[in-house]
Amino acid sequence: MLKIVNYSKAYHTGQYAVKNLNLEIKPGDLFAFIGHNGAGKSTTIKSIVGILPFSEGEIYIDGLSIKEYPVECKKKIAYIPDNPNLYESLTGIQYLNFIGDVFKVAKEDRKRIIEKYATEFEIYNDLNNLISAYSHGMKQKLAIISAFLHNPKLLILDEPFVGLDPKAAFIVKKAMTEFCENGGAIFFSTHVLEIAEKLCNKIAIIKKGQLIVTGLMDEVTKNATLEEVFMEQTTSE
Repeated sequence: MLKIVNYSKAYHTGQYAVKNLNLEIKPGDLFAFIGHNGAGKSTTIKSIVGILPFSEGEIYIDGLSIKEYPVECKKKIAYIPDNPNLYESLTGIQYLNFIGDVFKVAKEDRKRIIEKYATEFEIYNDLNNLISAYSHGMKQKLAIISAFLHNPKLLILDEPFVGLDPKAAFIVKKAMTEFCENGGAIFFSTHVLEIAEKLCNKIAIIKKGQLIVTGLMDEVTKNATLEEVFMEQTTSE
């Protein structure tokens, strides 16, 4: 579903934000990507979704190179940044219909998907309100609904739980799990290690642009907590 091969990104000559990263995310995987601030998580994610160009290595979405087939790749993915920038002059339903039009989602399908997730996220009655009146959590949930709308194969999320209250976080975790159970794949960054440990089947830890740990969650943590593993791996030289 997502394959990263020898990916490197330098903002200045010889100064790498990420160096020689190799990862593979398969259908059904709920994959956590963790590290300190500045470790290279957001840089990697922005390259995966085609925002940041890169010259070293390759990134494949469902077998297609993001560099060679950017439009085809973007049709297969949905990306939610840590602070979604939505069109605040639109109402929630106008925004979702705009996304539906962009991805050519049939009206019957979009109606079913919007009703399902908006009801679960408890914002169905707010869809006719302007997005400018939404709280951060409501905007985050609207962005997540828009991501599910065109039935992507891969969800890329950057800190999806920032600003969500416990109930909203529970609903998002449930939606993420169901998405992967139905054959999708999720690659997401988070600083909430407890969520990553309970939710994900696979994990990668990055430090100063270098991959230091990756594998099945159970094998990485063994008899320790993810927090203990993370602290041990990222504080050792």
